[in-house]
Amino acid sequence: MLPQPHQNPLSNHGTTKIRDLSPNSESVSDESQAALAVSALSLEQGAEMDKILEAVVMSSYPNNVKQGLVRRVIEAAKQPMDSEQCWSMLELSTKLYLTGDTKYKREIGKEVLEVYGHYHPEEFEEFFNVRFLLSLLQEGYGPLGKRSHYVLDYIQLGLQFVLESPSANSIFSLLRIEVLRKVCERPSPKQCAKISKLLTQHPQCIPTGKHQLLFCQQLIRCIAQFQCVSEGEEEIMEFLEQVNKVSGLLQRIWRTQTSAILPSLKELFTIISSTEEQEAPSNALASVVQFVPLELMDGVIRNLTNDDSITDVQMMMAIGRMIDWVSWPLGKNIDKWIIALLKGLAAVKKFSILIEVTLSKIEKVFSKLLYPIVREGALSVLQYMLLSFQHSHEAFHLLLPHIPRLVASLKKEDSNSATSSLEQLAELIHCMFFRFSGFPDLYEPVLEAVKALPIPNEDRIKHLLGQNAWTSQKNELACFYPRLASKSETGKIGLINLGNTCYMNSIIQSLFMASDFRHSVLNLTEGNSQPLMTKLQWLFAFLEHSQRPAISPESFLSASWPPWFTPGAQQDCSEYLKYLLDRLHEEEKTGKRIYQKLKESSLMSQAVEHHYLNKTLIEKMFGGKMMTKIRCLKCLNVSSREEAFTDLSLAFPPSDRNVHGSTPIRPVEEIGPQFIEPPENAGQLTGSPWIQRKAPVASDHAAPSVLLETLGFQEPGEAANPIRGNDAGVDAAKDPLSTFGEQECAPKDSRSVPDLINYFLSPERLTAENQYHCEKCASLQDAEKVAELTEGPHYLILTLLRFSFDPRTMKRKKILDNVSIPVVLKLPILVAPEETEEVCRPGKDGAVRGSGFMTVVYDLCSVVVHSGISSESGHYYCYSRECTDTVPHGQPQDGMPKPASDKQLDFEIQWYLFNDTRVSFSSFESVSNVTSFFPKDTAYVLFYRQRPDRQSCLLHEALAEAGRLHGEPSLHKDLMEAISKDNILFLQEQEKEARNRAAYISALPKSPLWWRDLDRDKDDDSSSGGCSPAAGGGGSGSFHGLVF
Repeated sequence: MLPQPHQNPLSNHGTTKIRDLSPNSESVSDESQAALAVSALSLEQGAEMDKILEAVVMSSYPNNVKQGLVRRVIEAAKQPMDSEQCWSMLELSTKLYLTGDTKYKREIGKEVLEVYGHYHPEEFEEFFNVRFLLSLLQEGYGPLGKRSHYVLDYIQLGLQFVLESPSANSIFSLLRIEVLRKVCERPSPKQCAKISKLLTQHPQCIPTGKHQLLFCQQLIRCIAQFQCVSEGEEEIMEFLEQVNKVSGLLQRIWRTQTSAILPSLKELFTIISSTEEQEAPSNALASVVQFVPLELMDGVIRNLTNDDSITDVQMMMAIGRMIDWVSWPLGKNIDKWIIALLKGLAAVKKFSILIEVTLSKIEKVFSKLLYPIVREGALSVLQYMLLSFQHSHEAFHLLLPHIPRLVASLKKEDSNSATSSLEQLAELIHCMFFRFSGFPDLYEPVLEAVKALPIPNEDRIKHLLGQNAWTSQKNELACFYPRLASKSETGKIGLINLGNTCYMNSIIQSLFMASDFRHSVLNLTEGNSQPLMTKLQWLFAFLEHSQRPAISPESFLSASWPPWFTPGAQQDCSEYLKYLLDRLHEEEKTGKRIYQKLKESSLMSQAVEHHYLNKTLIEKMFGGKMMTKIRCLKCLNVSSREEAFTDLSLAFPPSDRNVHGSTPIRPVEEIGPQFIEPPENAGQLTGSPWIQRKAPVASDHAAPSVLLETLGFQEPGEAANPIRGNDAGVDAAKDPLSTFGEQECAPKDSRSVPDLINYFLSPERLTAENQYHCEKCASLQDAEKVAELTEGPHYLILTLLRFSFDPRTMKRKKILDNVSIPVVLKLPILVAPEETEEVCRPGKDGAVRGSGFMTVVYDLCSVVVHSGISSESGHYYCYSRECTDTVPHGQPQDGMPKPASDKQLDFEIQWYLFNDTRVSFSSFESVSNVTSFFPKDTAYVLFYRQRPDRQSCLLHEALAEAGRLHGEPSLHKDLMEAISKDNILFLQEQEKEARNRAAYISALPKSPLWWRDLDRDKDDDSSSGGCSPAAGGGGSGSFHGLVF
């Protein structure tokens, strides 16, 4: 009959002798007690050995004294003894090992077991039997409520002594079943690690057949419930070691039984995709994936992404939890599996899942770059997430507030890992700048943070963007424009990019912000015969009244599309603008026009009235006139031709030419934007272009006016402008005009808009192959050509000719020169003799008596910026403000408008930045500095609005009167109904999207404290440790936050 494992191995006899061994007398020294024990041992050797050992272990002797006595017991155990004594010693050592309350007692029990297993194998095999092990595994050992935690260790210890015994196979069979049962009970990480250790050392105990697959699946479910409850670094390291032991067991099984891998992965996916779990599965599951052979990756991902039984919510839950695995330290290939699944989802066009997961997880992934131990994997995942998310700037913009702090932290760390990561991060940031240009205000702090880091060339950027995009088909992502809950805080509405249509969006927003033109378009009557203008009216009306954050201009795009444009390709916005204005003009001009709102004025003469009534809306708003004169240098005959224009195309002077020219008659005053009072002396004139002018009379104003001086043609042999002196390097035949703009101080060698206008209006010598055919001479002759503006448009459009054809590369190249833009521009307009008496009165701006020039003042209202180095690529966005008349309604007694304050004119008018769907507040400072910070972002098309003067006041008054009568333009019934219906539809769409996204977001794994990683690094530099956010900082709390 085998002894029961729970019975007390001590009998009643011998207790007195044991009690006598206790040092209960103060007169007995340790030495005498030891001697007494040794003599007792020699007298009682045999039947009483177990009781002596227990008495020694339970006594209060110092451990060094106990150790000597135990050694005697162990030595005695090596001698032959009867079976009963062996059983007694095995029971005692089992008790000490399983229930000992100190490490010392457990070590004594272990040592005795090993001695008896080695020297008394038959008795040990008889004692370590199947029934005894079954009782240990199912019932435990020790009193209820205090069952031993060392049963598995005990079994592992004893197995080594029965491996060759006849009962070994029975024990292995028992353990195969019992470890499966244990795993199904979801043991703690520590107990699971003990099972793994047992099975790793004794693989005969690993379940086989169908039980093996079940065991793997249940082991994965165990790992999913692992949690580390301690925040101490030692405890966390112990936890990681336990997890690695468990996952290592799976690796061992998979190596010998590869058929178990896919079912195991299926079980893992079931766990991470579940939407019913009360608690999220542990990130320790990452340790399982790292052992899956990479050659299985493609097939696994393909099966997952093509499985119709997996819902979008389940897939989103799974990939979200996998992305959280980047926090798991020491894991291998985890980033590869995450990226592979993201690519797999893109391949089956699950873009909504990718978008939601990216936007919800990218900040957490970014925060892990603080930790060297997981940095490499986190950076790989971050790179793919950003480079693939190319349909919208949202993902990148979520990171903008955190980038400067992370860069500072990595620089401070000063390690090889940090340096490498900084360079890769900088490359990634410049890719995003290139892909999502048009946000200079947002990007400036980031650019400052990475300015010292290497900048990739454009070919490298294009390679990275082209290699990682979700899809090469742009229209597949057209519906996924940035999700905005409501209108921009500016109250303005964006335009959806329909596939490289930013050129059109920028032009439309600039035209919309031209308030006089917008009001005229919105006031068009219903049923007019202008289909394109009607579509523009509808588009403007939706931009004015829609509740959507952004609207699609698809209908207007199809109607205004130049037939030679290639669909989906980037186009020249200036070319589109010219085509659009010409189409609108011709449509009205050919008789399809009905709208006519200008009122007859008592101040308007019949000639002027006829002049305005016969103009199209495009001519009224954007039309100007220019006189081109050519003078033969032989016979001095002059031919002239007047032409209409809607924009001025300004070429750049040659690089070897000093754009500022020599000192003008009256030097340019570089002053900040302010209102320029008209000169008091109406006699400040500029004469005929061929008459030498005198120096102007100085003004008495504190803020002096800057007058325009125009150098005209010179007689052959005449000194090159004697008034200017002997300035060197000035071409007498092509001296720039003094068209002065008031602007911020520009660098000495920079160009300005007035410089380009001066160059445009300055005389040009026609010689050699460019000789002019003079009708009077009837032959080719050298000549001079000059252009003069004879009528200033209400809205002046200036195109800076930045693109030129390079015959060497056979491509159009871009001139990246920075051009300073004045907020106030003064333009010379040639005044006809018959108009002189009308305009040349006291209080008028600089005009002439006789034939000469007057100055017309323009205020900047829009700037279209091109970002890139080629007209066939890049991106357009625009800055705009809504310039309106700064005069009260009605005219003062002297007939001249009164200016508002300087500040109101130039600084109180709010600037906006329009970048496709995104509209934000901006400033003139941003307009002025954009090229300084982003050299590829250059002003391309400028819109200026004319300030009212005597002549232009007729048009201004008519527009102002229309505004007073109608307030905001009254839209016709059909248009109002369409807007109202669309606003209701948008509200319904919002409600539906909110419900859908709520389901999606609720399914995503929660990561509420990701930002603490970044916040913690800000000030925490007190402790050390290799697992801290940066070398020498972070502490153990940081490590806990990293893993969990």
